[in-house]
Amino acid sequence: MIRYSLRCEAGHEFESWFAGAAAFDSLSKAGQLACAICGSPRVEKTLMLPAVRPGRKAEARAEPRSAEGGAPAPSLSGEATALEQTLAAMRRHVEENSEYVGMNFASEARRIHDGDSPERAIYGEAKPDEARRLIEDGVKVAPLPFLPRRRAN
Repeated sequence: MIRYSLRCEAGHEFESWFAGAAAFDSLSKAGQLACAICGSPRVEKTLMLPAVRPGRKAEARAEPRSAEGGAPAPSLSGEATALEQTLAAMRRHVEENSEYVGMNFASEARRIHDGDSPERAIYGEAKPDEARRLIEDGVKVAPLPFLPRRRAN
C-alpha cells in the first residue's frame, strides 16, 4: 500500500491510499478518482514527505505531528470534531431517508427524472462521466462527501 498526497484543480488537498503506483495510474486514467472535498475528477499527486519514524525514545517524548510537520496530528481515538459530527449526521439522514441503488444510480436517476420510475430520494454510485451527463441533461444530482457503507472500509 502507498499513500499519496493529492490536490484537485480547485486546490483542495487530501490524502488517499492505493495498492501501488500502478493502481493510482490506472484509476486516474479510468476517471475513477475524484476530490474528497468537491468531487472534481481532475486530481493529481503532490509532493510527499517521507514518513520517517523517530527512534523509540524520541517517539515517546514527541507529540504526534501532521504529515506537513505543523500542527499536532488529530487523534483518531478522541471525540469527533464538529465537522465529523455534521458529516455523520448527514450520512444518517441520507441512509434513513433515501434508497440505496448502488451502481444503478445514473440509470435510476434518469428514469425518475423522465417519469418512468416513481419519484423518491435515492443515492448510489456513478462514474464521473455518467454524473456529468446527468447534470448536462438537467437531472438534479450532487456528490455526497462519503462513500456508502457497503464500500467503506
